[in-house]
Amino acid sequence: MKLFINDKLINLIPKEEFDVTTPYDVVINNLGDLMPETLKGKVLVQDTTFSHIDALIQLMELRKLKKLVSVTYVVDHYQEAKAFVKGQFKIVKAAGGIVRKRDRFLMIYRLGMWDLPKGKVDKNERTIEAAVREIYEECQIKTLPGDKICSTWHTYVYEGKRILKKTTWYSLECLDDSQMMPQVEEDIEDLRWMTHNEVDIALKNSYRSIEAVFDSYFEKFELQDEVKKAV
Repeated sequence: MKLFINDKLINLIPKEEFDVTTPYDVVINNLGDLMPETLKGKVLVQDTTFSHIDALIQLMELRKLKKLVSVTYVVDHYQEAKAFVKGQFKIVKAAGGIVRKRDRFLMIYRLGMWDLPKGKVDKNERTIEAAVREIYEECQIKTLPGDKICSTWHTYVYEGKRILKKTTWYSLECLDDSQMMPQVEEDIEDLRWMTHNEVDIALKNSYRSIEAVFDSYFEKFELQDEVKKAV
């Protein structure tokens, strides 16, 4: 589970999937060590308890922790830990995607940041349908939906309520962009087709959740391309 709070990544990993060779800047074993001054760079919390998770969520909601990059929790009971996190918030579902046109990828410029088209899932609507609809509404681009890329979670406060938004991301192909136009009502200022290198540059002025989506996309679909070439 990849959870973003104030654009900082909290990653819950089942103990059996934890890679011991991954380097971390700070390793925490005791709840008392979860203090603002210790949260720098990439942090690993071993033998995670629900108290660890709750304490960090509250701390990250109150403090920006500018030196923190990510926190990885290694948990014995992954499903229970995930349910505990979700239980602290009201869940909102959204969907979006990476749209590809030959060797270029669609990005939108909104509120001073490069982003991907996405939006809330309507009642009784499938997430894949919502992704196609939102891309059309925000960009006036018709798409052919493909495989799921990943899901991301991020938190915010709305009208005094703690919200946890789950966004399901899909890979899509451009069918028609002849009417391409940004939806100004949603604060979208620009739409742009970018090469892989241009995406890498744009991600320097984007959100870490969007960077995570592209990482998952390139890892998954470039591997598929390599398999196809080998056949």
